[in-house]
Amino acid sequence: MRKVTSLLPPFAALLLLTACGSEQAGTPGAAAPASGTATTAPSVDGVRITSVTIPSGTPAPSSDEFSVHADPLPSRDSGISAAYEVTNTGTEALTYTILFDFTTDAGAVMGNGRETVRSVGPGATVRGTVRLGVPAPGASRVTRVKVSRVTKVPAAEAPPASGECPASGLRLTTDDGDAAMGLRVVGLHLENCGKRDYSLDGYPLLELLDKDLAPVQGVRIVNGSGDISSGTGFDEPARPLVLKPGESASSGLMWRNTTESGAAVNVPYVRVRAQQGADPVTLTPHLDLGTTGKLAVRAWTRPSK
Repeated sequence: MRKVTSLLPPFAALLLLTACGSEQAGTPGAAAPASGTATTAPSVDGVRITSVTIPSGTPAPSSDEFSVHADPLPSRDSGISAAYEVTNTGTEALTYTILFDFTTDAGAVMGNGRETVRSVGPGATVRGTVRLGVPAPGASRVTRVKVSRVTKVPAAEAPPASGECPASGLRLTTDDGDAAMGLRVVGLHLENCGKRDYSLDGYPLLELLDKDLAPVQGVRIVNGSGDISSGTGFDEPARPLVLKPGESASSGLMWRNTTESGAAVNVPYVRVRAQQGADPVTLTPHLDLGTTGKLAVRAWTRPSK
C-alpha cells in the first residue's frame, strides 16, 4: 500500500540533490518523473521543485505543503529524490550553479550539494531529477532541503565541465580559498588543455560584477600584495611563461574582509581573462571584501610542487 507523507515547510524553496553533485542536471524539454507527487514550491532565481518522492523506511518529515509517495528503499541509496526545473527568464543563455542544504527541523545542516545546469537558453526550461544518495552514518533526520544559493553566468563564459577543454584550449578555474585572521586568499588555476603552447606574461585581468552581472564600483584592484599582507608570495614579480599542452599556471586573489566605517562590499562574480585578448571566464568566488575597498592579484606563476 502506498503511503502519503509530507515534506518541507511552505516558506522555503526546496530541492533534493546528490551529496556529491553533478555537472548536468537534465536535458531541455525532459518530462518530470511521474512517481512523485506534484508540488507548488516557489521559484528561487528560476529554480523550482515540481515533485518529491520519499521511500518507505525513511523518517517522515512534518509539513502539509509537499506530498510524496512511499516506495521500496533501494540499496546504497536513500531513495529520496526530487524532480525540478530551471527556467531562464533572461535574454541570453545562462549556466546555473545551485547550492543546496539538507537540514533537520532545527535547521542543522546534515549535508549539502551542488548542481550545475548548463546552457539554459532564453525562455527555456530544463527539467531533471536529483537524489540524496546515502546519508552519513549517524546523521540526524533530514526533514528540510533548501536552496542555499543560486548563481548564474553567461553560458559562453561559464567554467568548463570536469574533463572538458574549451575551444580556447585554456581551462580557467578557481578553488575554495583559504582564510586566516580576516585574511582571504582564493586561487586561480589556468591549464593548457589544448594542443599548442601558450605564452603568458603578467597578471590576470579582472572585472568585478554584482548579482546582476553589472560592474562593481569602489574597489581598487592592485597587482601584487598591495600591502594587504606580506610573506604571501603576491609580491613576486611577473615572469614570462610558456605553458606546453598539459601544463598549468596559478595566480590568486587576496583581501581582508575587515568591516569599519562605510558599507561592506560583496562581489559574487569575477570575470577573468588570463591576459589581454584572452576569452573571458566568469567565476563565482563570492568575495566578501568588507569595507577595505582593495583586492590584490598575484602574477601568473608555475604552481609549486
